[in-house]
Amino acid sequence: MSRFLVLLSVAAVMGSGCERTPEPEWEYSPEVLELSGELQTDVRAEVRQRVGTYSEPQLLGHDGVTTDWLKHGQAVYQKRCVQCHGVSGNGNGPVAAAMYPKPRDYRRGIFKFTSTPYGSKPLREDLIRTVHRGIHGTSMPAFKLLPKKDVEAVVDYVLVLTHRGELENQIALTAQAEEEVDPEVVEEDLVPLVVDAWKRASQSEVHPMTPQPEFTQQHVVAGKKAFLTKGCSKCHGEDGRGLTADNLKAGLKDTWQNPTRAADLTSGMLRGGQLPMDVYRRIYSGINGTPMPGFSNVLKDEPDTIWDLVAYVMYVSNRRRTGDSPPPGPGAPYLPVEETAVEAGG
Repeated sequence: MSRFLVLLSVAAVMGSGCERTPEPEWEYSPEVLELSGELQTDVRAEVRQRVGTYSEPQLLGHDGVTTDWLKHGQAVYQKRCVQCHGVSGNGNGPVAAAMYPKPRDYRRGIFKFTSTPYGSKPLREDLIRTVHRGIHGTSMPAFKLLPKKDVEAVVDYVLVLTHRGELENQIALTAQAEEEVDPEVVEEDLVPLVVDAWKRASQSEVHPMTPQPEFTQQHVVAGKKAFLTKGCSKCHGEDGRGLTADNLKAGLKDTWQNPTRAADLTSGMLRGGQLPMDVYRRIYSGINGTPMPGFSNVLKDEPDTIWDLVAYVMYVSNRRRTGDSPPPGPGAPYLPVEETAVEAGG
């Protein structure tokens, strides 16, 4: 009898190993989960109708994008991205808690490094570029060896997640205010509110106000003067390290409610990109979701100053590479990961 029980136990273990892993499901936001039972059911139904489910994803406002294409992007996402960004794109994947800075939460539709003005949605090309080259100084790696098809498909799947999060939020807020979910309002008002913002982005790419010059030492000197007089040093410090006393004590937070502070430009890791045009757009437009402002209005009457600032930032960020290490500045206080400030600039 005992031998029979042992064999039965082994068979049970082996059988359990053959069970199919349950398919993941998209989670709903806290705003939806806080609604009353009937309202929550109605919101869920509208979200499912517009953007589908995990099994049958739909890209809001893009009828020509097939489910098969999105499923391909989903497969890439599940293999390459879900560990950090989570199944629902909420930035809370299995390893996210140990990361600094935190992975992006796509659901707000806010992306930091874009070629569009502050407050605008990114271009699809911006997201493709981020996947291709990664983000320096973070855990977001470059996927340069990933086939073009995989990159484009996973970007479209990320768009599914971000459109879903934005629409879900709009429907939940409206349901909370009106105490009902009107499908006509969702179709005629809320869906266009999400979709049109992304369409407008395609017409708002930032281009330089003046042509890029060939940088000289004169540009660097002029850029340093502007850096110290136009407000940059208030956050980044006169040495560019971002460790000013006021900055560290400010208790600033970004849109995702993570602590934030100005970037250390001397680290050489410009997160928005290392090219002059990348730096230009960070200065001109600022960085979405962070306290880093744009200087397009401040410098509209002296457009060449932006290029001077670009020259100076690139000089500062490259000093270590040329062997010209800047003198040591004040040390940053140690904080646990969950309290450590996430760099806002660069």
